[in-house]
Amino acid sequence: MNKPMFEQTLEDILEKNLPEKELAEVKRLLYGRELEALDLPEWKGNQDLDVQGYIMGGGTMEQLRPPRVVRVGLIQNCIVLPTTEPLQKQRNALHLKIQKYVDHAANCGVNILCLQEAWAMPFAFCTREKYPWCELAEDAKNGSTIILMSELAQRHGMVIICPIIERDSMNSDTLWNTSVVINNDGKVMGKHRKNHIPRVGDFNESTYYMEGNTGHPVFDTCFGRIAINVCYGRHHPQNWMMFGLNGAEIVFNPSATTSHTSEPLWPIEARCAAIANSYYTCAINRVGTEMFPNEFTSGDGAAAHHDFGHFYGSSYITAPDGTRTPGLSRCKDGLLVCEMDLNLCRQMKDFWCLRMTQRMDMYAKELNEYVKKNLKLDEKLDEKSNQ
Repeated sequence: MNKPMFEQTLEDILEKNLPEKELAEVKRLLYGRELEALDLPEWKGNQDLDVQGYIMGGGTMEQLRPPRVVRVGLIQNCIVLPTTEPLQKQRNALHLKIQKYVDHAANCGVNILCLQEAWAMPFAFCTREKYPWCELAEDAKNGSTIILMSELAQRHGMVIICPIIERDSMNSDTLWNTSVVINNDGKVMGKHRKNHIPRVGDFNESTYYMEGNTGHPVFDTCFGRIAINVCYGRHHPQNWMMFGLNGAEIVFNPSATTSHTSEPLWPIEARCAAIANSYYTCAINRVGTEMFPNEFTSGDGAAAHHDFGHFYGSSYITAPDGTRTPGLSRCKDGLLVCEMDLNLCRQMKDFWCLRMTQRMDMYAKELNEYVKKNLKLDEKLDEKSNQ
């Protein structure tokens, strides 16, 4: 039986319609090197989970450095209960489901695991309704979601990146879109707050939280140096660049983005960042269509609606040489596991010499001039308005 079009991934469509020889060449052009599949334990849970695993490869066996092999896992998921259910029930249901996925990731040998943006709640920011949704914000150390993930990180000896909406009680209860990094001993290493807030269509996130104030931190875990570029930040090349300049070897992009907004961009942006910055990138998107009880509009003249559109999943990983995995399902929960050698980051710097051929001095000078020029323009406009 043929699947409905939206249930098919790009790989499904290609494999169905191309002869074997042409398919191999198209995949080479689309994805780079052919990847070896990982032999992973079978998923035995009740949920329909798309589990894929790959050995990234591509590195040189060095004489003076042993390989630095790490397994990374990405989880994409839909919500469990309708958005009309009590908040505690909604969050508990997500906690129960994702705990099982984390346990399976551990069975797959995952060392570093990243969840999707704001995973423990619906993506309610489209509604512009402050309540009840602001109630789901939680403390970045003692919130229930962080406590659960800390227990799992310690149990499995795994680093977990847990994106939440943070309630900053030390700063007048300010809200942030925050990714908390939990070390493999279960202790919180630190956090990164989303740098760039979208103002596109139904992405009304600035109604809820501020642009981040944590800069571009890189976390030196026992498995490698990692960073988080949250969702909309992937549209800003400078954001990706700064994580690289600060020493990241893997940059995670936990996201929530819909098919009508960004799907053609999705396979490109994180892949371009991996190439330009000589690190691995991991793009994670949620799945499903979330319905809300009250209608809202997009400010474009179209009719009011109850949903934000379809979150299309398609999570994937790219190596520093541009080779990428196929994407996970566009409509199902999924776990993507990838085994990678972090030595490839430096090897690609040596191969392409992108750091050496960058003109940071030139960029810095011209950016500084650009900022000064616009500040002077703003000052002149202020003077005129005060006359």
